Amino acid sequence: MSQVLLKVSGLKVAYGGIQAVKGVDFEVREGELVSLIGSNGAGKTTTMKAITGTLPAADGSIEYLGVSNKGRGAWDLVREGLAMVPEGRGVFARMSITENLQMGAYVRNDKAGIAADIDRIFTIFPRLKERATQLAGTMSGGEQQMLAMGRALMSRPKLLLLDEPSMGLSPIMVDKIFEVIKDVSAQGVTILLVEQNASRALQIANRGYVMESGLITMSGDAQEMLNDPKVRAAYLGE
Repeated sequence: MSQVLLKVSGLKVAYGGIQAVKGVDFEVREGELVSLIGSNGAGKTTTMKAITGTLPAADGSIEYLGVSNKGRGAWDLVREGLAMVPEGRGVFARMSITENLQMGAYVRNDKAGIAADIDRIFTIFPRLKERATQLAGTMSGGEQQMLAMGRALMSRPKLLLLDEPSMGLSPIMVDKIFEVIKDVSAQGVTILLVEQNASRALQIANRGYVMESGLITMSGDAQEMLNDPKVRAAYLGE
């Protein structure tokens, strides 16, 4: 059986004085694409922030590569191969596309490898190549999402966290982003995908977890969940 890359046990996180995450357990194994679905305010983003060390856990444990995340900053985790594309993308608006991609490789010092990876990102996202010198802040939301994903891939992650990658995008751009997520997964990058578009998220995932009001209320094989009447009624509008 494949190695557990991420193990979350009894995680509780308070955010803005509210207990946003109330004791969740889940895991992500090497090579998997796992979707964490749920409505807005369920605690999904708070969970992601706790995993990356940007929000402290009130209780419970998070282990990445078998080691506790306690006291490890986001910088240390990126060095260890954990990268995140945050909700809202977070690109460096006053830097060019190429400079943003170079920032994604800040934990590396192999110049030739970095240059090769930038070329690889430009192959995945031809639109970024066309606009390599353009300032990131002047791009559309969809283009910024491509850039944020490309920048995260520049660190050569073992585990890639994606927080609401389709939010606010046009249907055509949503198709493109999900296509890329599938391709990145097929190349062997382990992915934890947080997504409100439950149908699309489960279609490409191996396994899924449903989060409601700070708790995991359901988990299982993604295809089975996609066909589950309860999931369909609550999240797929059927």
